[in-house]
Amino acid sequence: MSRKPEILVIFNPISGDINKKPILNDIALEAEIKGFNLKKYKTTGNNDLDKIKNILNDTSFKHVIVVGGDGTLQLAANAIMEKNLPLGIIPAGSSNGFASNLNLPTQLSAQIAVTFGNHSIDVDMLSVNGDLCLHIADIGVNAVLIKNYEDSRIRGKLGYALQTIPSLVKSDYPYQFEIIINHEKFTKEGIMLAIANAKQFGTGATINPDGELNDGQFEILVFKKMDVIQILQTLKNTPRMDKDFVECFSANKAKIAIPKPIEFQIDGEYLGKVSEIDVKILPKKLKVLVNK
Repeated sequence: MSRKPEILVIFNPISGDINKKPILNDIALEAEIKGFNLKKYKTTGNNDLDKIKNILNDTSFKHVIVVGGDGTLQLAANAIMEKNLPLGIIPAGSSNGFASNLNLPTQLSAQIAVTFGNHSIDVDMLSVNGDLCLHIADIGVNAVLIKNYEDSRIRGKLGYALQTIPSLVKSDYPYQFEIIINHEKFTKEGIMLAIANAKQFGTGATINPDGELNDGQFEILVFKKMDVIQILQTLKNTPRMDKDFVECFSANKAKIAIPKPIEFQIDGEYLGKVSEIDVKILPKKLKVLVNK
């Protein structure tokens, strides 16, 4: 008798304050119907990356499914990107920025169907100061917001909303940015600089309408001022943003220097203050299961 193919499910039990048990039960039922053996890994925050890599080295898996938010996805991507394993995504975090750029279904049953399907795309990733970035990193007011959110007790989009005003008050903008692309230097000033491999944040704000996950490029976006009307524009799928509000540069590698260290985040995770950033594209490094 031939051995059933195996699937690894990586899940974060606390992401998004969402009960993962019903989701895992539905995944297990689909695996049984489709004839797969299922192995589960629950993240603990204690050496998860090495543990997942050891599991992947010990067993031959057909693909990997992640149940969690951007942090759990980033963990899984780090573990599998050299193995060419397809990655299925069940968005279940406080912010699901990477998943929101893939146009995945909103219903759980349809999401599970995608994760057991065979249609995948190869997407780019970014190396930002040596750390992996799936969709957006930034410095400035949004990173301050994420820091304040992580320090608060309220999760989800409500938690982000409640921290918006305090973050704007605490931010020491405008900031100075020195950007070097292909040996050409640009000196800019603004409230935030974003490094975007995708179109939008998990909150739904579209800051990079022309961004693509697999075009071999990323965009550097300098947001010059606080403009409520322009910020509301980002809530549209295809916002029209004024050049006086945001300036965009495309690149496959770049260096950014900041005279005074400021707050920094990658994929929704606050990483402290930085005074310089080195970023480069990692073309088609991750295979992701999506809708046909």
